[in-house]
Amino acid sequence: MSRVVIVGAGVVGLMSGYELRRSGFDVTIVDRAQPGRGCSWANMGWIVPSFARPLPAPGLISSSLRWMFDRAGPLYIAPRADPALARWLWSFWRHCNERDHQAGLEALAQLAAPTTAVLDRMRAEGLEFEMHRAGVLFLFLSRRARDEVYRNLAFMARNGEGPRALDRAEVEAMEPRVQPEVTCGIVVRQERHLRPESLVAGLERQLRDMEVLIRGGVDVTGARLRGSGGATRAGPGRARTPREVTALATPAGDVAGDLFLLAAGAGTGLLARALGVSLPVQGGKGYTITIGRPAWRPAHALYLDEARIAWSPFADALRVGGTMEFSGFNTAVDRRRLDAIRAGSGRYLRGWPDGREETFWAGLRPLTPDGLPVLGRLPGYSNVFVATGHGMLGITLAPATAAVMAQLLRAEDPGIDLTPFRPDRFT
Repeated sequence: MSRVVIVGAGVVGLMSGYELRRSGFDVTIVDRAQPGRGCSWANMGWIVPSFARPLPAPGLISSSLRWMFDRAGPLYIAPRADPALARWLWSFWRHCNERDHQAGLEALAQLAAPTTAVLDRMRAEGLEFEMHRAGVLFLFLSRRARDEVYRNLAFMARNGEGPRALDRAEVEAMEPRVQPEVTCGIVVRQERHLRPESLVAGLERQLRDMEVLIRGGVDVTGARLRGSGGATRAGPGRARTPREVTALATPAGDVAGDLFLLAAGAGTGLLARALGVSLPVQGGKGYTITIGRPAWRPAHALYLDEARIAWSPFADALRVGGTMEFSGFNTAVDRRRLDAIRAGSGRYLRGWPDGREETFWAGLRPLTPDGLPVLGRLPGYSNVFVATGHGMLGITLAPATAAVMAQLLRAEDPGIDLTPFRPDRFT
């Protein structure tokens, strides 16, 4: 039985472990933190294949330049000397054009297509978590913004039930608390959302029942290469012959395996660098406010478009989140960003839904400059694979990604064109 070592116990790593164990592999999952407690823990939990779009988009350059130094804006970049971030931003802005955006939509539509079927199959096999099927209601202050989003949603849902455009009266009938400034909306009824904490907890239980070893507090610092004579950091990846890893080096000792999968979210770039490979993955910090037993909850998940704010109603709570912040590799909570989420929500909805308690959280979304995940074999290595860069689509794309990675590690055809996601596109 081949041994697979997965670095990263977020939703992508855990689901990949599930699919690989189901395929007969001996699986070990390690994470520098506690399993599931990173970006997968308290995000919005959306499963929205029709809303799977690359972050770089036409027109975003002018908007981002207005937002980037405003702590209350949807995007904030903390002023600091960071050449890697400067290069990443330059590449990101170069992808903000119609051609690249359309190519990204095509690629994500193909990747996202099987995700709900894979998730439903996992539930049928015993995976337990909280999920809601009420759809997503998009709220807009302008019809121009509505029409642009509608085109993308209709394109992504072209093989299934499509979105429905709503006028002001129809929006108010679905959500009576909308402010007068809300002019129109879109409803996508087939989309879902789940409580991500329940998903990662359910995955962890299921994996342990399947005899998968999950280890938290394990920091990978390098690799042992075949014939290297000892645990070492790999040098620059310029060798013509692909190298083979036999174990990952950690302060707690080596973790041996036959195949290795790097799925550590925003930290995957640091792992790749330890193996001598450059992957331009930046951590884009997002914030959420979770309200326990709120005074009121919307009937649907909500997206407040111009403010870039999402609302997710759960069984006994409500989560509101948004913003994108580049401030280094940290999850410190800036209360001014939370205030911005509250203020932005107030433009669309009357009355903040006070509850018994509020919990604040921040997590780092793994972002690539072209807005597409990185899926495939790590350049320069014969037995190391990578799955990261899902941005704000981690929950949406994790089931399909897990299925694809299991096929790749089994040396099978994944059935979709992975060229747009190949790791060597940046080198």
